[in-house]
Amino acid sequence: MNISEILFYFLSAMALGSAIMVVVSKNAVHSVLWLIITFFAISGHYILMNAQFLGIVNLIVYAGAIMVLFLFVIMLMNLNADTEPKKNRWLKMAGIVAGGCLLLVLVAALKNAEIRGQQAQFNEGNIGLIQNLGEVLFTEYVVPFEISSILFLSAMVGAVVIGKRGD
Repeated sequence: MNISEILFYFLSAMALGSAIMVVVSKNAVHSVLWLIITFFAISGHYILMNAQFLGIVNLIVYAGAIMVLFLFVIMLMNLNADTEPKKNRWLKMAGIVAGGCLLLVLVAALKNAEIRGQQAQFNEGNIGLIQNLGEVLFTEYVVPFEISSILFLSAMVGAVVIGKRGD
């Protein structure tokens, strides 16, 4: 067993454990913190797959910006156990049955899939590097890239105009 396999199993256990804790945690702030740990583990998987750009973008966008936004919204909502409505027993049973049906469908779908026999064949060892992404982005997809940048610019100007108070 080499170091990459050990890291893979460690990151997988960390991602699965923290994802379970997101669902199990009673406190919403703790769930967000566990979700941040899940994103760190997923970013580690991206880096193991030699996709450094995706790993760093995942950390910056999801673990950074979106999770800060989630924490901000949760703190603003001031969630208390007193204000939460009580759920009756039938609603909880319906949730358990629906989750069991989803698990059954997933197991049935994955039962016949031969994952071990299918491995991706890559010619280059640097398939996930930023240089390759930049070359493809600025050669094949330059027009959609520029159109999306114009859309983002117009959305930013629109947000400033809407947010600006009238005199």
